Amino acid sequence: MAEWTQDLAVGVPKIDAQHQELYRQVNKLIDACNEGKGKEAVGEVISFLQDYVVQHFQCEEEYMQKYDYPEFAKHKAAHDAFVKSFLDLKARFEQEGPGIHIVVLTNRTVVDWLNSHISKTDKALGAFLKTKL
Repeated sequence: MAEWTQDLAVGVPKIDAQHQELYRQVNKLIDACNEGKGKEAVGEVISFLQDYVVQHFQCEEEYMQKYDYPEFAKHKAAHDAFVKSFLDLKARFEQEGPGIHIVVLTNRTVVDWLNSHISKTDKALGAFLKTKL
């Protein structure tokens, strides 16, 4: 189970709200797999997450470009790497269907990455943006 806590707040309301929604959707995915929901139900959550992640990353990247964030290239590379990992997870799901392996992969691929990325990379972005907004 993924849990968003106030410690993960970056201080930019739009970004924080998107992070909270990401956690809600990841938990829906984990719950659907744990409850043995069908491939269609799990697939819907994965598709939503894929679209939402892209929108969220675009939002962050727009902030970075607008305010000339010095770590833009590094931060964008982290986003790009995550999208690749997520697409690999989606491909595994499409091949193997829902199950405990997808829960484990989701935790490793999505939850661990989100926790680490938000607590380090996004917090640094948030601190930078606080000086600009």
